Amino acid sequence: MPRQNRVTPFGEIIATPARGTLMGNRGCLHNDQGHIIRPYQNKRWIICQLEFKGRRRQVMAPGKYSELFFLDEASALAAGHRPCVECSRPRFNEFVTAWVQANPDLAGGKTISAGKLDAILHRERIARKEKVTQAQLSNVPTGTFITIGNTRQAFLVLDDSLLSWSPAGYGPRLIRPKNEIVEVLTPRSVVRVFALGFQAHIHPLAFDTEANTQLGIVGA
Repeated sequence: MPRQNRVTPFGEIIATPARGTLMGNRGCLHNDQGHIIRPYQNKRWIICQLEFKGRRRQVMAPGKYSELFFLDEASALAAGHRPCVECSRPRFNEFVTAWVQANPDLAGGKTISAGKLDAILHRERIARKEKVTQAQLSNVPTGTFITIGNTRQAFLVLDDSLLSWSPAGYGPRLIRPKNEIVEVLTPRSVVRVFALGFQAHIHPLAFDTEANTQLGIVGA
């Protein structure tokens, strides 16, 4: 039976046999039997490399942080995670530079500490549970995840297309309806980063799907 350690763009942790391309954590979320008992332990939600300096870990070891996995960086950012300072330092620096430029009022300066960034992202994650973040689909930049209506289906915005997310990859491309009002899953400050031109790493399957001429996607 697969472990419950895969993160969706909604930020939920699910059990699936599909493998991820990135790892991360939110602290120790599991009990001694390896079962998830809390959604997070701290505000530091990070994205890590699968391999770093030859380190080996026992997955879900008692008392250690819970190893979580993501399809790709875009999915992890949508869930509210950010690049790790240690194993992904260059990517963290790129992300922080773009984040500060896109969110000068929140940053309050020319740079921002990892701790302050974590606190801001945490507020956005919590607010998303209480208040739906909505936008017109034509204004949503590439790399953002959205959902429409009550479908509980996450879609990746990729140029003029939408791609349905699954633990194993992405579905066929759909033409995105420009005037549709959608719920945005990606934190608002990160959406601003995408709008500025920062490109999230997206799983190669997103670029291998054949074009789909469907115009309606609700319930797809």
